[in-house]
Amino acid sequence: MKRFLLAATALAALALTTPAQAQYVQSVGDNPTSATGTFNHAVFGTTFDDFITFTLSGPAPYHITFGTAENTYTNSADFITGFTGQLFQQVGAPGGGDDIPVNPPVFAAGCPTNPTGCQVLSGSATLPTGAYFLELTGTGGGTAGYSGSVTSLAVPAPLAGAGLLPLLGLAGVLGWRRRRRLA
Repeated sequence: MKRFLLAATALAALALTTPAQAQYVQSVGDNPTSATGTFNHAVFGTTFDDFITFTLSGPAPYHITFGTAENTYTNSADFITGFTGQLFQQVGAPGGGDDIPVNPPVFAAGCPTNPTGCQVLSGSATLPTGAYFLELTGTGGGTAGYSGSVTSLAVPAPLAGAGLLPLLGLAGVLGWRRRRRLA
């Protein structure tokens, strides 16, 4: 009986000293906008590894996508340690190991207007249609939480191919000069 009580006490002490691992998945839908792409999560004193999923679809081949996450706090105990975000192209289940990183991890920094009471991380990318997720990780303190948004804007097909116009013009000029020389 003494061994059982000793083991139970040790397990309880370990549970109290090790923060819980939170897993939070939220979808912000298809082609998120500033009105539909918002998210938030109260992480409190836990270590978290959260996924904000979204898809890009439609006739446009590319989307300009912006993402941001912010932790605003009045008490320094509400700071999120190791607050990091990274964007992935989703291949299987989010975080299943086969997803493709779109960018390197981004580490939160102090907000420009309130560097001692706010953390922010943000990024942007031009993405083809497909499934994506923003992975947010860290360890919350006190009553910590974060909020943010993912916003996409479709790039019309003519603008996506606009980079080819100068090349086609150059090829036309070179062909014209060659024909002129041969004549």
